[in-house]
Amino acid sequence: MKKIKSMVTEYPDICCICGRIAEAEHHLIFGNLRQLADTDGITVGICHEHHTGPGRALDRIHDNPAAESLSKIAGQLAWEKHAVAGGMTEVDARKAFMSRYGKSFL
Repeated sequence: MKKIKSMVTEYPDICCICGRIAEAEHHLIFGNLRQLADTDGITVGICHEHHTGPGRALDRIHDNPAAESLSKIAGQLAWEKHAVAGGMTEVDARKAFMSRYGKSFL
């Protein structure tokens, strides 16, 4: 699988939850918006245990509704921060995100 360059972290090979070696990429915005988020690099590294591992459901990001919501919020904020660094105002970055993704996760 080809790694996607992350706009979210400088350390894509480190699990964003526990700091261990990341065996997978977690797409902060997923579902029907995943391909668009992949294009934008809205991913982080994650270890198997915290992604889809055999532990408690609460510890797995995809089985924890609060973690899924926080993923989407973090993805949007990273996208907006990147847009502001590129010269947009915060207001314009929020509008651009909503135009691109069809909604705000905040």
